[in-house]
Amino acid sequence: MNPILAILKEHNVSDAQIKDLFQTLTENPMAAMATIGQLGIPPEKLQQLMGLVMQKPALIKEAVVELGLDFSKVAAAKAQLQK
Repeated sequence: MNPILAILKEHNVSDAQIKDLFQTLTENPMAAMATIGQLGIPPEKLQQLMGLVMQKPALIKEAVVELGLDFSKVAAAKAQLQK
C-alpha cells in the first residue's frame, strides 16, 4: 500500500475522506493542505505525511492511480502552482 494512504488509514481516515482529499489535491493543492490539517492526525504523523509528499512526489501519483482518480488533473494543478 502507498505510504501516504497507509498513514491516512492508520488514523481512521475513511475511504471517502481520502478520495475527497485527493480530489481536492487535483483541483486545488492549497485547499488540500487545509483539509489535511482537519483530519485529526497527530502532529508527528502529520509531519511525516507532509515529508513524504514533499520528498517523494511520485507517491502522490501512485496514490491517485490506486484510488482510480485522473492523474492529469494533478499534473495540471502542479503546473498552475509553479506559475
